[in-house]
Amino acid sequence: MRRKEKKIHSLVNLEKIIEEAQVLRVAMALNNVPYIVPVNFGYKNNVFYFHGAKEGKKIDIIKKNNKVAFEIDIDNELVKNEVSCKFTMNYRSIIGSGIATIIEDKKEKIKGLNIIMKHYTDMNGFKYAERAVDMIYVLKIEVIEMVGKQSPKEREM
Repeated sequence: MRRKEKKIHSLVNLEKIIEEAQVLRVAMALNNVPYIVPVNFGYKNNVFYFHGAKEGKKIDIIKKNNKVAFEIDIDNELVKNEVSCKFTMNYRSIIGSGIATIIEDKKEKIKGLNIIMKHYTDMNGFKYAERAVDMIYVLKIEVIEMVGKQSPKEREM
């Protein structure tokens, strides 16, 4: 990271960003052609979970190349200045890489779906239609590397 003073060092602070985020962007590539998709997600124990249809570009790519990158950003705010080139942004963000795996076992899929649901609500006892669970894939990304960055620096103590 070029701007070392903006690096977020604490795993606790990285996980706070993850807790507040609404969207995870997952990047993948096949034959040197990149593809990125925003997904709803859950996170637990250094693993991101998301779901999708059993057919489509995302699944096709992951089946052939399961190395992915990801990005999250929150607290985006434009900081204006009278001098155009002195505009800046306040933000907190995370980028990282990992290995994506398609979960096909029904119990593991439901576990992943519960983690996703828990990210967006404090409800418990989630219920899923069996047919709906059968029609989707749940995927997990085991994090290899995750780095946070923020502006202004004063956010992390």
